Amino acid sequence: MRAPMALLYRLLGMVALVLAIIGVLLPGLPATPFLLLAVWAFSRGAPAWAERIRRHPHLGPYLRNWSERRVVPPRAKLAAVVSMVASITLLWWTGAGLLLVAWVVLICSLVSGYLLTRPSA
Repeated sequence: MRAPMALLYRLLGMVALVLAIIGVLLPGLPATPFLLLAVWAFSRGAPAWAERIRRHPHLGPYLRNWSERRVVPPRAKLAAVVSMVASITLLWWTGAGLLLVAWVVLICSLVSGYLLTRPSA
């Protein structure tokens, strides 16, 4: 791969990884999709970095379960759904506009529906 594209993939991977880390700390920002994006981008721009994340003692098993079998642990499903409900509640409680809350409810409902229909690990 040409150097400029590899650099772009590395940059995308770093941004996604930072967002994943922030998502672990902040309710409402999902960590998992950003982590999956980071591994995907690193696999194209810095394969050793992607492999390092895949071998991580805490993150690696979840990533392998998803990439190999498309399964999600029940605790992760529960944490995701609870986080989405908490985010919607916080959004509504802070006085966000009804249209915004409705869109967030719709998006979270679709994401929850998809997540809950995946096999459990």
